[in-house]
Amino acid sequence: MTRLETLIGHLHEACETFPDNRHGANQTYAMADIGMAAFSAFFMQSPSFLAHQQRLRDGHGRSNCETLFGMSRIPSDNHIRAMLDPAEPALLHPVFGAVLAALIQSGGIGGFRQSDGHVLIALDGTETFASYKLHCPNCSHRLRSNGKTEYFHSFLGATMVSPGHNHVVPLEPEFVAPQDGAEKQDCENRAAHRWLAAHGAKYAPLKPIYLGDDLFSHQPMCEAVLAAGGHFLFVCKPATHTLIQEYITGVRLEKATERVKDGRTWTTRRYRWMTGVPLRDGKDALAVNWLEIEIVDAAGAATYRNSFVTDLPVNRKTVASLATGGRARWKIENGSFNVLKTQGYNLEHNFGHGKQNLAAMLVALNLLAFAFHTVCDLAEDAWRAARSKAGSRTRFFTRMAAISEYLVFASWEEFLGTLAFARPPPLPP
Repeated sequence: MTRLETLIGHLHEACETFPDNRHGANQTYAMADIGMAAFSAFFMQSPSFLAHQQRLRDGHGRSNCETLFGMSRIPSDNHIRAMLDPAEPALLHPVFGAVLAALIQSGGIGGFRQSDGHVLIALDGTETFASYKLHCPNCSHRLRSNGKTEYFHSFLGATMVSPGHNHVVPLEPEFVAPQDGAEKQDCENRAAHRWLAAHGAKYAPLKPIYLGDDLFSHQPMCEAVLAAGGHFLFVCKPATHTLIQEYITGVRLEKATERVKDGRTWTTRRYRWMTGVPLRDGKDALAVNWLEIEIVDAAGAATYRNSFVTDLPVNRKTVASLATGGRARWKIENGSFNVLKTQGYNLEHNFGHGKQNLAAMLVALNLLAFAFHTVCDLAEDAWRAARSKAGSRTRFFTRMAAISEYLVFASWEEFLGTLAFARPPPLPP
């Protein structure tokens, strides 16, 4: 059994735990069929739920659904939306755990390990849908300059990243939504606290360093990271951390400089740091270590400057690697969110809104499709061989959709082997 088949099996089991709200004739559909039908649209990179379901029903789609996705029947797109709406996205969390286990067992986690054994987990929020008309109880809202109220969905993403690594691994999302008993509208910061409380202990064995923008570099969040068994390396803007600026102004700071070859050109990286700086006013202030990096091009012009706070030791041996790690935060935006929105996953498209959890559930399934693809890219030889033969990512998924529409495959091994031209295609039934 391939790793992909194992992961699909875990997802199938999770879908079986979805609440059963079937009635009458609809009882012919198992809840696993509902969840796997939705997931297959994201996994196969279909831009339309309706088009995907029609493709599955055409030709020999049903047989491939049975062999590749473990489905017994193909529900309609409207039925999928209605049945998924009551299901909580948290029911899919065990599948994200299976993704992590697959990376560890295959050795794929090694590419995310830093030289000191730490793993970087970037935290950031993003929006997935916005509308002036369509909304549900889980929507956030804002008043626009035109006087209209805009409704939107967003979530706090947690993504495993690494400098120099062209892959990222999406972890469990935490959705920004109205919380029971809360008077204020939910926000990214509160979602991050919930994420750490729910998942921090599970990731603690990875020795995680949590990355985040200036929004997170305040004492409650830093303390939440430490309580969850992690470390923090957050952006620290001078304008929002005036106390730290007072401490470093006029003080002789520790400094280091190195020349680094960036492509064909050389750049100079300048580092400054100070240890034991209070993060805020007061006797209970958390002492943090501050560091700054400035990158200067060959002409002497500064092309990048940023500063961070961390609980990790900062010295001449560690400052460069910490600065590099802090800069990797951008990967959650470019390597995760932008990919999900522009490279086939269509994260901002309204696949279904619902009245309860549908919008969030579809986002979670989309993230799992991305995570499964990443595991395959890193640890599935047959998948990598097929990707290599296709050349481009777009051509690979186009071929996947085309051959699955006309041929029946007994397994993912046979399917990927055919895509890689390593075995002849099966005979049409």
